[in-house]
Amino acid sequence: MDYIRNECNAKIAQAVCDAIHENAAYLSEIDGAIGDGDHGVNMNKGFLMAKERLREDMSFSESMKTISRTLVMDIGGSMGPIYGTMFSKLAKASRKEERITKEVFLKALQDALQGLQELAGAKEGDKTLIDTLAPATRAYEQALQEGRSYAACLRALQKGAEAGKEHTKELVAKIGRAARLGERSRGYLDAGATSCCIILKTMADQMCEAIEE
Repeated sequence: MDYIRNECNAKIAQAVCDAIHENAAYLSEIDGAIGDGDHGVNMNKGFLMAKERLREDMSFSESMKTISRTLVMDIGGSMGPIYGTMFSKLAKASRKEERITKEVFLKALQDALQGLQELAGAKEGDKTLIDTLAPATRAYEQALQEGRSYAACLRALQKGAEAGKEHTKELVAKIGRAARLGERSRGYLDAGATSCCIILKTMADQMCEAIEE
């Protein structure tokens, strides 16, 4: 059975931090269209801090917990608690597992989605990162139910995340600062959905490389 080793596997978290850093200016540009324009700056600050606290000998779950704690304690704003919750759920779902199977990772995704919905009161269609995470999780689950390989499930996750992110262009913001624009928020990507897409696609790429049999 395909699995990803939990022990000494912080490189997935490190890659996520690097991806946010590389896309910081892009995220702020997107946010500038209908928000404050600081999403990339705030995300970059938090994830750079988190990367400094990651160690090579950390497990996957420990590294996810480190990102979570850093974002909650140091990034502040609205995105700190939101992404802190997401990474906390990923950490908790995998912390007791020596091997993170595709079933374990599905539970982690589902817990993250539920946690974010409960925290922010957001639902799919509100033009938030939920519009990336929800379809990505569904696509992953469908691939798993079809009996596809771990790597194929992760590729399905990526496609679902990308489609969900792009769909936010068609949505009117219901939550956050962009909500005050009403119909004028339509036609633009949501910054949170975009950063979530970057995170999920980066995680999937790294996890594919880490799969063992």
